[in-house]
Amino acid sequence: MRLEKQIAKQRLLRAYRVRNRLRADGARARLTVFRSNKHIYAQIIDDVNGVTLASASTAEKAIVGEKENGGNVAAATKVGKTLAERALAKGIKDVAFDRGQYRYHGRIAALAEAARGGGLNF
Repeated sequence: MRLEKQIAKQRLLRAYRVRNRLRADGARARLTVFRSNKHIYAQIIDDVNGVTLASASTAEKAIVGEKENGGNVAAATKVGKTLAERALAKGIKDVAFDRGQYRYHGRIAALAEAARGGGLNF
């Protein structure tokens, strides 16, 4: 149990460390990512006003069909492209990428590259 608590604390501190570096900038909106085994969620947040500007996830039926898997790299790519389209429609081009506690690897990297390909500047 002690090891589990230590690992959970390390994850929490890693997420705080990443987010505090991004919030110090404050000029750009923050693209934050949450990843579960079944789905991946992404949203663009304005930290000054505390408002979500755009969001996309594999839990939406429009992005990933009912029989498709929402927890793989292909689904993360679809979420990144969709989020970039929604952000550009609202006039958001520059964002800071908040990976949270996750490594820039696999689904997180695929989402980020798709968002860059869709027109967002990190």
